[in-house]
Amino acid sequence: MKFQLLIVLFGLAALTTTAQTKTDLTQLNFMSGKWTGSMAWGDMEEYWSEAMGDNMVCAFRCVKDGKTVFYEFIVIEQSESGVPTMKLRHFGRGNIAWEEKDKPYEYPLVKLEKNKAVFESADNKTRLIYERIDANQLRAVLEREKNGKWEVDEFLYRLSKQ
Repeated sequence: MKFQLLIVLFGLAALTTTAQTKTDLTQLNFMSGKWTGSMAWGDMEEYWSEAMGDNMVCAFRCVKDGKTVFYEFIVIEQSESGVPTMKLRHFGRGNIAWEEKDKPYEYPLVKLEKNKAVFESADNKTRLIYERIDANQLRAVLEREKNGKWEVDEFLYRLSKQ
């Protein structure tokens, strides 16, 4: 009986676990470029490099009324298992990190389609979705579960000519 219960519990755990997607980082190059946009938070700029070696990097800043709201530094690293994992850290004015130095937010790639990537936290409570809409637009969506309800923030960026 205990053995059967264990099999059922492992089966349920497998159903609730999001499969991670193995891919070559160059498949994420659709995200690369200097992207700008505005929303209630302020004016935003997000710069994604192309894949180089086992990583991609991103620098983000949000400015409202000429003042820094926050910064982000993001890397996507190719893991040993072949699953690209996004690692994100926030910073306030003065380059002061919000997260502990050894605890960035981590989001493995869970789904990849043409010009669309979905990254999700291990607890399945946060998703970051990047989708290249056309040659000049990138949509970033932040989905978070809080108190049993999902909150969605959508950021629409335009490719900036440097």
